[in-house]
Amino acid sequence: MNDLEGLAPEQIERISKARERVIDSIGKNMDLYGVTLSIGHLYGYMYFKQGPVTLDELSKSMGMSKTSMSTGVRTLLDLKMIDKVWGKGTRKDLFEASSDWYQNFSDYFSIKWRKAVESNMNALSRSLSEIRAIKEEYSEDEALAALLSKDEDKIEDAIKYYRWLLKLIVALETGKIFELIPKEE
Repeated sequence: MNDLEGLAPEQIERISKARERVIDSIGKNMDLYGVTLSIGHLYGYMYFKQGPVTLDELSKSMGMSKTSMSTGVRTLLDLKMIDKVWGKGTRKDLFEASSDWYQNFSDYFSIKWRKAVESNMNALSRSLSEIRAIKEEYSEDEALAALLSKDEDKIEDAIKYYRWLLKLIVALETGKIFELIPKEE
């Protein structure tokens, strides 16, 4: 269904131009956070779409291949920015944009940050173990022990930071962040 159907051509043009500006802005913003511009545009397009759409409809309206569209939709699903929905009388998959930008932000950053935290914590833990093993192996070498102690302190500080970041992630995931920084009504 075209929500602009029945409007005068001038009205359609003006509304379309305003929407395109927002869609482009969404795309550029998401590009800053590691999501391609085209996927950002896809979300923006779906955000303004009245109701769910199929991959075919998206591909046709955005002028992108079905393969690219499928990749974009999968990315947005993984980021929880769109939902797969059921549609009566169709066997094709239907997708709809989540319009809760607060939740989109929370989901996006908690997903991305959790992956980074897990990866970095593993690296830090392994390095800390290695440094402690070297320190123990060469315990009689005071200069080496002093150097390794400084490295150990730096790694422990980094681990504290990632534990703090995990708390922030949990606050995003549980919605507790909104108790600290309320949503605008």
